[in-house]
Amino acid sequence: MRLTILGGGGFRVPLVYGALLGDRAEGRVTRVVLHDLDAGRLSAVARVLAEQAAGDPDAPEVTVTTDLDEALRGADFVFSAIRVGGLEGRAADERVALAQGVLGQETVGAGGIAYGLRTVPVAVDIARRVARLAPDAWVINFTNPAGLVTEAMSRHLGDRVIGICDSPVGLGRRIAKVLGADPREAWIDYVGLNHLGWVRGLRVKGRDQLPRLLGDSDLLGSFEEGRLFGPQWLRSLGAVPNEYLHYYYFNRETVRAYQQAEKTRGAFLRDQQAGFYEEMGRPEAAALSAWERTRAEREATYMAENRDAAGAGDREEDDLSGGYEKVALALMRAIARDERTTLILNVRNRGTLSVLDAEAVIEVPCLVDANGAHPVAVDPLPGHATGLVCAVKAVEREVLSAAESGSRTTAVKAFALHPLVDSVAVARALVDGYTSVHPGLAYLT
Repeated sequence: MRLTILGGGGFRVPLVYGALLGDRAEGRVTRVVLHDLDAGRLSAVARVLAEQAAGDPDAPEVTVTTDLDEALRGADFVFSAIRVGGLEGRAADERVALAQGVLGQETVGAGGIAYGLRTVPVAVDIARRVARLAPDAWVINFTNPAGLVTEAMSRHLGDRVIGICDSPVGLGRRIAKVLGADPREAWIDYVGLNHLGWVRGLRVKGRDQLPRLLGDSDLLGSFEEGRLFGPQWLRSLGAVPNEYLHYYYFNRETVRAYQQAEKTRGAFLRDQQAGFYEEMGRPEAAALSAWERTRAEREATYMAENRDAAGAGDREEDDLSGGYEKVALALMRAIARDERTTLILNVRNRGTLSVLDAEAVIEVPCLVDANGAHPVAVDPLPGHATGLVCAVKAVEREVLSAAESGSRTTAVKAFALHPLVDSVAVARALVDGYTSVHPGLAYLT
């Protein structure tokens, strides 16, 4: 089976390849094709993968290419993890937003909109090429903003594109661990959009254990989201939010923390990864150890500004091991081998949430088999969550419309309607700022 990874020079590709190395079953991935526009990054990642595979005669064959059509032909699965504009683009997204006093995070608020406006046209082109060159392939999208990009691609690929994210999986695992339950045996009642969802229940043998967690302040304070949001707020919600909702519930504090930080997250990653790829330019460098060292630092500093603002302390050791590669592999296995499983995924709504139309991409538990991912029926969201989901989905639709039409006016509307951008004047200033620094937004007129 052939897996094509778009963004194959990306820093987290070795996580995916490492997960593949442990798979010995029939129908496994035997060939990995890495595609990237940057040949130097491709070469660096290929070196890491070669060291990972050393001594493993069954390791998937790795090839690299900068030709997108070549990469797509013959693919059974396409894993999309591109970053349009690179980390310099992410750093610019943060700077422009913070200059206007609003959040510049890459998937939430102004930064997420700017990233989406750059990324959607590229993702749509990829979707069209997949439909033409590999019509039987399944696309697994991790490109951020994951829900928005998955919805853009679904307009051309239908249900053959599925979005993944490791945040809900990690949240469910942490809650189960605190409650003394095996995450593999727990049903996680999680509903929302990508980076905008809530765990409303965790059932073990049919019994919901979440009320026990919400009623115990010590338990609530013993895991990351409990420290991040505080026990009192979680009890008020009657649910445990995805960590990214901290940007909404504590927006002023987070913006202030970002403004006071020595570097934004994007700037930190840009500089850190530049050092890694520079090191990979030296033939004598030990590729795998350099990658592992850099990854450990990256994971330890994840959402550091939010944790500092909340006084939540350092990340737990168990949360430093990644997770999206495990979701991707489980999804591929379920489809390729008809190994039925349940995963939290980004898929078309199809009536699952009645407040959204059928084509809206949402993030919910899905039953996965050889025919793809099928969203499970869920209870309606409470009013406060419904309002937020509908508002953000409306913004996503304006982003899609602006990307399709090239309308600057529609782009301004997308920024202005977002709950974290509180002014039409600020929205106009954001569009002016982003179009001045991003050549990829020159299509907006």
